[in-house]
Amino acid sequence: MTTDAEARVLNSATPAIPVAAVASWAWALGVGALTAAVYTWYSAWQWTHYAVKSWDLGIFTELFQRYAAWQAPIVDIKGPGFNLLGDHFHPLLVVFTPVFALFPHAFTLLVIQNLCFGAAAAILTRTARRLLGPVLGVALGCAFGLSWGLQYAVDAQFHEIALAVPLLTASLCALLERRWAWAIGCAALLVFVKEDLGWTVAVIAALIAIRARNPRALWLAVWGVGWFAIATFVVLPALNPGHSYGYNDAFAPLAALSSTTFWTLAPPVCVLLIACTGGLMLRSPIAFAVLPTLAWRTTVDSPNYWGLEWHYNAVLMPVAFAALIDGALLLRRSPRRWLHGFGRWAPWVASGLAAASLVVNIPSSAFTGHLPLLSAVIQSAPNPRAAAAGAAVAAIPDGATVETDIGLMSYVVDDHLTYFIENANPAPGCILLDRVAGHDPVSWAGVLDAAERLHPGIPYVIRYHDAGYQLACRSVH
Repeated sequence: MTTDAEARVLNSATPAIPVAAVASWAWALGVGALTAAVYTWYSAWQWTHYAVKSWDLGIFTELFQRYAAWQAPIVDIKGPGFNLLGDHFHPLLVVFTPVFALFPHAFTLLVIQNLCFGAAAAILTRTARRLLGPVLGVALGCAFGLSWGLQYAVDAQFHEIALAVPLLTASLCALLERRWAWAIGCAALLVFVKEDLGWTVAVIAALIAIRARNPRALWLAVWGVGWFAIATFVVLPALNPGHSYGYNDAFAPLAALSSTTFWTLAPPVCVLLIACTGGLMLRSPIAFAVLPTLAWRTTVDSPNYWGLEWHYNAVLMPVAFAALIDGALLLRRSPRRWLHGFGRWAPWVASGLAAASLVVNIPSSAFTGHLPLLSAVIQSAPNPRAAAAGAAVAAIPDGATVETDIGLMSYVVDDHLTYFIENANPAPGCILLDRVAGHDPVSWAGVLDAAERLHPGIPYVIRYHDAGYQLACRSVH
């Protein structure tokens, strides 16, 4: 039996976990779970409505099919034999492979991304609670988790930045809490998520070096820029079929900056970043970490990169909200009495503005409606074409290769080797078109006309035709 004295010694040697720490993690995990749950609901709504934004979900599904089979990441949707590591440099995505192997479905990737965003929201909530207080911390965590940049990323479906958001959030939150090893470690991994993030890593390195008063942290900048150079000038050209970085031609600074479209679409991004943080992000040097992403986007001669939609703003959200927290702390520590007082209520105003940005219309010529989550609530009626879409997919013979547009690509790729119809592909077993929302060339009179133009002399017959979906498969003599 243990005596009272021995029990006291044991208890003193193993102190209990503080209740406050448990509560902090509980609130953080609650915000993270809420974020992931809301986004998974939206993804399920999008999936059942057959709302496919692009070919990217199909591309990444084929990527993980290859990883799960221990094969090179050959993605035929990009082109026959195309190695996806020759498109963008994202080798760290391989960490998601065990989950995909257990649940080999395109929808799995949407859930993975939602969980990543939920993890980021949990990390930021915990840091905000510790630094700004429990109530404000939870409010900021919710505002971050459901922020417009993350909403549009979920709407655009799976992309490699799914992994960048939690890593970037963890690095910046560790920087705020002066946990330098964590800040450096999480930032260092970003170079394996996407090649352009090497420059963001360099900015984080400079911030750590200044705050930690340790110039050795600048080695992280060398790491970031070095991997950008290795990925862009060595790895990507070596694996790309064109033996060059595939996006060199897209970068046209003069064409972009002289474009009327750019000056119409690009400013709302900066305005909203400042507005939804109550201007507090401008008080913090952490805000400099948005510059690399904004720089490459504004030098790309394509309107898709300049506006609010798609996934390109997701990596800006961790920076904006970390800078918000830091800006509030700097105000509170200001020796000027009026700034010190302002710092007490400024984060509340910023939190309110961030929350308001979730429900109000965003004034932009790139976007004339509600944010994705609110749109799903408003447009709750079932898709009248859903039954026809399911029937079209079911009509594809087992094991047939499929050449298709983006309309039903994500629903076909689970069970069929899939090609994108605008590439030069071998003759497939079936050709599937979505004449309403598939973005196939309007010059085609129909699926048989497309088959004859793409694969002349090979006979195809109609197997399904309804509600704009057209399926033709090779005839068997």
